[in-house]
Amino acid sequence: MSSSLILSITTYLYGMAAFLYIIAWIFRKNAIGRIAFLAATIGLLGNLAGFGLRWTESYQMGFGRAPLSNLYESLVFFALAIVALYLVVEKRHGHQTMGAFVMPIAFLCMAYASLSPNISDRIQPLLPALKSNWLIAHVVTCFIGYAGFAVAFCLSLMVLVCRNKKEGRESIWSKIPEPHLLDDLTHKMVMLGFLFLTAGIITGAVWANSAWGRYWGWDPKETWSLITWFIYATLLHARLMRGWRGRRTAVFSIAGFGAVLFTYLGVNLLPGLHSYGSM
Repeated sequence: MSSSLILSITTYLYGMAAFLYIIAWIFRKNAIGRIAFLAATIGLLGNLAGFGLRWTESYQMGFGRAPLSNLYESLVFFALAIVALYLVVEKRHGHQTMGAFVMPIAFLCMAYASLSPNISDRIQPLLPALKSNWLIAHVVTCFIGYAGFAVAFCLSLMVLVCRNKKEGRESIWSKIPEPHLLDDLTHKMVMLGFLFLTAGIITGAVWANSAWGRYWGWDPKETWSLITWFIYATLLHARLMRGWRGRRTAVFSIAGFGAVLFTYLGVNLLPGLHSYGSM
């Protein structure tokens, strides 16, 4: 079985998990939520297996590289990181409703990678600029950071949804976790994302120096990575120094994730040294 087939199956598992989480939330059925958790877990295992098999296939083809160098592979790893992080959060806090917001993001990543006619899943050799031991460190840290921001984005949406929650009234809104828990988790996810994004920028700068002879060149991807870093740094500073909580933090987190998406996908449409990311 090829890695592409396994990852295609993973796409449907993530889609099933997202659907079941939404059904469990709407109809308030914990049993369906447990099935959704199982589907997401199996999907994560499939995601890991497909990622590992693709790495093996790369060695068999003589390329010998980690599957982290193009848009298809980065989307696969992004989905993997999101689901892994989310399942840890759900296992620890036990709120299935979060899956109705998070799992659709992972499904969309895999669906875009697996079903878009504009994205090739062929294994290709590395471009000369990418042949470095810094590849894994840079990409992995960046995408763990992106995953943290993605989960924070979903939790922030839930914070905004909480305005419809009525105390003592049974409805779909009553299944939403308490605002203080969502706010705390959002802060923790933003902190995680910020730390890993910082590590990603540093490792990218070292890699850029070895590949192109300079640490920083104001390439569109570099510039927007810095903009994203400043947005989340401002959010963390405002929380620490100004005591930001609740909806203000949520709105800022959502705006930050918009910057993440533009850094990841939008700048690929612009000419630059990172244009290979659109392949």
